[in-house]
Amino acid sequence: MNIVFCFAPVLIFLVSLFLLDSFKLVRKKTLAICLIYGLLCAGASYFLNSDAAERLNIDFNVLSKYIAPAIEETLKALFIYYLISGKKIGFMIDAAIYGFAIGTGFSLVENIYYLFSSPVLYSPVIWIIRGFGTAIMHGGCTAIMAMLFITSISRSGKRFLAFLPALLIAVLLHAGFNFFPLNPALQTLLIAIILPVVFWLLFSYSNNKLQQWLEIEFNSEAELLGMIRKGQFRSTKAGDYLLSLKEKFPPETIVDMYCYIDLYLELSIKSKRNVMLRENDFPVIVEEDIPAKLEELAQLRKQIGSVGEFALAPLIRMNYRNLWKLNQLQD
Repeated sequence: MNIVFCFAPVLIFLVSLFLLDSFKLVRKKTLAICLIYGLLCAGASYFLNSDAAERLNIDFNVLSKYIAPAIEETLKALFIYYLISGKKIGFMIDAAIYGFAIGTGFSLVENIYYLFSSPVLYSPVIWIIRGFGTAIMHGGCTAIMAMLFITSISRSGKRFLAFLPALLIAVLLHAGFNFFPLNPALQTLLIAIILPVVFWLLFSYSNNKLQQWLEIEFNSEAELLGMIRKGQFRSTKAGDYLLSLKEKFPPETIVDMYCYIDLYLELSIKSKRNVMLRENDFPVIVEEDIPAKLEELAQLRKQIGSVGEFALAPLIRMNYRNLWKLNQLQD
């Protein structure tokens, strides 16, 4: 029975989060890699925690409250940092699921270690607390860090500055849990009740934002691209704005800007189209010329330069989410 509490609660929670991803943002391969990375994190944490305890000459209680949370949460967070740096995460939904998967892998190894190292010392009650409390805490802390990180970087674009506060909050939550400010059984009960509700509310909010993002941007971009292709771009406000830049940039740069806008809109629409296809369980459309067009867009972006890109910011702003959606086409 103890081994059931080792695995079942946190795995069921992870599957439930995955099923809440109605837009199919999460890639199963990446999810599996996150789970494996969490397993490896647990092994690395064991050696790092043991070394820290030996070097600092501290006992297990001090280690678990002050040192281990920082080591463990940092190791778990590093892969989230890698995924966000590579534009593999776009919204709170996929950030939370990938983060929880890393925490799930970590908790499975930790629980197995305690189960087989001292099986006679742990009653079923203890394993209920570990399965529904400690294990879900590991997943929850990394998921919360990932959601805070993606939210902050989507607004500011400052990757490292967005990462540090999110990591600090995860460390404090983990340390707070290890202090056991409440009765362990009550603390576990609160985690098992409150955390699912919090995730459901956040997922509902993120789903609504994603739906709005798709609908508003898709319609406006499709309308603008249609006018460009029909030669009616000059009659739009965007066209007026681009014409106003003629005095500030050479003619060849203005042409590059025009091509840049046209190609960006086409790729952006195709990316959103694939998101909507996945949402409705249809296969995404794979086009052979997409890599060449992405390379062309990158070249145009380079040609207009940072000043030209800044000038186009009212029309097209290459923020984190825009780069993420283009990366989805490449993937």
